[in-house]
Amino acid sequence: METVVAISIFSLGGFLSLLMVAVGLGMVIFVHELGHFAVAKWCGVEVERFSIGFGPVLWSRKWGETEYALSAIPLGGYVKMVGQDDLDPGQETSSEIQENPRSYTAKSVPQRMAIISAGVIMNIITGYLFYTGAMAMGTQVPAGEVGIVQPGMPAWEAGLRPGDKLSRIGSWEISDFIDVTRATALSTDPSVKVVGTHQDGTAFEFWVQPDTTTTKRLIGVGPQSDIEFYPAGPGSEANPVAWPGSPAALKADGFQGGDRIVAVAGVPVENHEQLRKVLSEHRAEAVEITVARRTDATGDSPAATQEAKVTLAPQPMRSLGIRMHIGEINAVQKGSPAAEQGLKPADRIIRVRAADAEAALEVGRDLDPARLPDWFADHAGQQVAVTVEREGAGEKSVTVNLTPTAERNWAQPAGDVQPMPIPAIGVAYHFIPTVLAVEPGSPADKADLKPEAKITHVRFIKPESWPEAFGKKDITYAVEEAHGWASVLTTLQRLPEWEVELTLASEGSETPKTKVLKSQPVADWFQSSDRGMVLAPLLIPKEADSASTAFRMGFEETRDAAVDIYLTLRGLFTGNISPKELHGPIGILSIGVEVANSGLARFLIFLGFLSINLAVLNFLPIPVLDGGHMMFLLWEGVTRKRPSERVYATAMYLGLLFVLGLMSYVIFRDVVRLIVPS
Repeated sequence: METVVAISIFSLGGFLSLLMVAVGLGMVIFVHELGHFAVAKWCGVEVERFSIGFGPVLWSRKWGETEYALSAIPLGGYVKMVGQDDLDPGQETSSEIQENPRSYTAKSVPQRMAIISAGVIMNIITGYLFYTGAMAMGTQVPAGEVGIVQPGMPAWEAGLRPGDKLSRIGSWEISDFIDVTRATALSTDPSVKVVGTHQDGTAFEFWVQPDTTTTKRLIGVGPQSDIEFYPAGPGSEANPVAWPGSPAALKADGFQGGDRIVAVAGVPVENHEQLRKVLSEHRAEAVEITVARRTDATGDSPAATQEAKVTLAPQPMRSLGIRMHIGEINAVQKGSPAAEQGLKPADRIIRVRAADAEAALEVGRDLDPARLPDWFADHAGQQVAVTVEREGAGEKSVTVNLTPTAERNWAQPAGDVQPMPIPAIGVAYHFIPTVLAVEPGSPADKADLKPEAKITHVRFIKPESWPEAFGKKDITYAVEEAHGWASVLTTLQRLPEWEVELTLASEGSETPKTKVLKSQPVADWFQSSDRGMVLAPLLIPKEADSASTAFRMGFEETRDAAVDIYLTLRGLFTGNISPKELHGPIGILSIGVEVANSGLARFLIFLGFLSINLAVLNFLPIPVLDGGHMMFLLWEGVTRKRPSERVYATAMYLGLLFVLGLMSYVIFRDVVRLIVPS
């Protein structure tokens, strides 16, 4: 019984889409089994059953000598030939069965090799055709431009900035952002060289050591956004234009899918970094957003657009009324004002003083630590004195003078665990999850929260009316373990309508106390943010301009997919990639449904990768899989004798145990992703 295992190892998330994925997956398995079946028939082997799926037979029909079946477990398929059954390994070493001229074991080694390899070859061919078709149709991929740099991560420390364009990471040429993820996750060198250009055109080149504390190697960057809203979808919520509860949501009817921002506050903008700059400069003011709106659904020329204007109110910072103790500096950016003046990780900022101030401000007592990023940006171009607490060398505190820039902390995506950055001086710091002070009359005060209370966990509770497009689950931070208070503050800004449950540490054996609060706006503090506008990612076309180019690009995509799978396997064995990145059948379906909703070309790419995935995995030298059978055939071809029944049976049962264990694990991981809040 030749076996196909349908496991996707790359973590690449309506009924019709689900049906498309099911048919596509079935087609990939069918083509694989068809290869075995056709070559077996060509070699004169009697095929008893051709099945899509494992387990109990749901439907079958016999034509000629072969029973064609659909089975209950849609995780693969098999071709059962006379003399070949993985559940009965003795058939392959039975001399009695070998006497049957139509048995698999009666055939020569080259013939059996052809039968075993036919499924993999068919998957490679169909994968190539899927990729070629996708390239001929054309698709769009995220541009290789940086939009997010996570504070404290290697790229941030090295000085990478939003708007930077990447051209090479390690040995990988970067043509799109998919290459960025691939080059980082699949490399094995302790450090990788990052090459590119800043937005002002100056070139950069530096080495970073990827972070390995998560399930795969990361440098901490995300793709860039466009200045265009998502195209209009078929449903009212298919492509929303604004985050609920944001200034943009109040004027959501003023924007339309496909609108492109051309000016903000009368200042022309051509890319997302210019948009960020203008919105940050006018963060405390209402701004007029001018968009170009297409008037002809099929028109692509500037003449087919008209201007529309929408005024957005400023976006106040949200607060629970809690002031936390400041923690240590987590990271310092290379070349920043802080680095030039010798600030170091593990320093703790305790005092700041502007050049024209009569006295210094004590961080915590006089100045909320959460407001440090804006305080430094407010003093851009001025020399300020920064006093830090530093352990070692007999020093208790050190004071340095530095000059901040005007860079401000742009709102990061909700859900990321990260320190709080001060872009104006180039440091990122943590908070100690202990309450320093409670603002009178605030939500925390009304909930009777007291100074010195220790917060261990924070849960953002999703409202029942919350649109699923903006999050389906509650968000929980273990702030005591992960230094997550900075992430709590960031998420608070993005989810103003969500209630916040604080879990407080209790002494002795008491049950931890919880308090549920609702954030409130701060009157004199405003976010540097997109004001809730939902903008599409910055995409670039990936399309062949001729048939020959499509075939060439299809080959390159097929080759890259095979190499990626091999490198992923290597990463799993070396520990650079965690097994938690594995996806099973549920994961394949969820990813497939998401991709199917993105267009036919992307769905063909998904099927192409799945086909190559099956080909590579099933040709691994693991007994039960095609590769395991091929290893035994190579042994037989070299030694001129078959392995003993004991050796063969032991290997097959061990291989089957491994495959079943792997299947159980990936299905378990799929279930965990479904039930555990992200």
